[in-house]
Amino acid sequence: MDLYEYQARDLFEAHGVPVLAGIVAYTPEEAKAAAEKIGGVVVVKAQVKVGGRGKAGGVKVAKTADEAFEHASNILGMDIKGHTVNKVMIAQGADIAEEFYFSVLLDRANRNYLAMCSVEGGMEIEVLAVERPDALAKVAVDPIVGIDAAKAAEIVEAANFPEELRAKVADTIQKLWVVFKEEDATLVEVNPLVKTGAGDIVALDGKVSLDDNASEVRHPAHEELEDKGAADPLEAKAKAAGLNYVKLDGEVGIIGNGAGLVMSTLDVVAYAGENHGSVKPANFLDIGGGASAEVMANGLDVILNDPQVKSVFVNVFGGITACDAVANGIVGALNTLGDAANKPLVVRLDGNNVEEGRAILAEANHPLVTLAATMDEGADKAAELANAAK
Repeated sequence: MDLYEYQARDLFEAHGVPVLAGIVAYTPEEAKAAAEKIGGVVVVKAQVKVGGRGKAGGVKVAKTADEAFEHASNILGMDIKGHTVNKVMIAQGADIAEEFYFSVLLDRANRNYLAMCSVEGGMEIEVLAVERPDALAKVAVDPIVGIDAAKAAEIVEAANFPEELRAKVADTIQKLWVVFKEEDATLVEVNPLVKTGAGDIVALDGKVSLDDNASEVRHPAHEELEDKGAADPLEAKAKAAGLNYVKLDGEVGIIGNGAGLVMSTLDVVAYAGENHGSVKPANFLDIGGGASAEVMANGLDVILNDPQVKSVFVNVFGGITACDAVANGIVGALNTLGDAANKPLVVRLDGNNVEEGRAILAEANHPLVTLAATMDEGADKAAELANAAK
């Protein structure tokens, strides 16, 4: 789950990271009241989960509360890269002397964490990494040890901070590590991390991504951070049904049991789609080890309600749940959905009790269902049907 900037600021403050005052506002009137409460110069910042806010006009300096009202009036409702601004943060103005960059993230490729740091902050880090890679220090972080005083000192030295700033920056980096560790984050980024005119180090703009897998048991309070109104409605429906679903931009709906099988199915469908109008997978949906009528109905309900989907490929390998149970689940799901099931399904079953499963589907003889003997055959047929319905 990606957090809004104001949520990241609040997490930073809760863990002792130095930040400036910030108040979220949903109306121009609330923005004015927040500016009056903070006092002095403030910055009105659009709260959207995308970069480039400043270039889009979503970040404005206000010298008075009336100016904050005016800027909030213009920013609220603005579209920034497809994201509608529904709230702004009124942030205390900063006396910026220098801007730096710091982040710590999950490095899946190397199975550890990675800290990145630069004395050149404030710009898009992707640009800096390409144009001046030497200016971005990358330091591996052992998950067991984390960022202690020694590792923080290594990071600030690798980033070439001036000697007089290293102790202060290292202290802030250690506090940001606490945020990363204690909140089970996959990313904590500060851009910019600034030195003020008074010489203080302050996290001015934060980005935090939290690991959803830790939320339910370890961090039930994280649920309050989720913006349910901004969530994709299909992903929200799937989550409510306990399904592992990710929406993609394609035409062939995918249902499988097991993440590895579903990933392979995505690849095979994408390859087959090249021969059928360049259709692509519409989603990732793993129904797990169980494939009861209820689970299958929930999965089909989500996929069939995606207007982009033109066909569905159900690719299941019977293991703990045998193919006859899966077949009964599909038949039951189609009966449950009734007229809502209105797009062709290609079904490929293999594994435990496969012949019994195929016989159940053949006997049901549902007009929407086509049986496929192999994964390649099923992917090709699903792509063909999707292309024909475009």
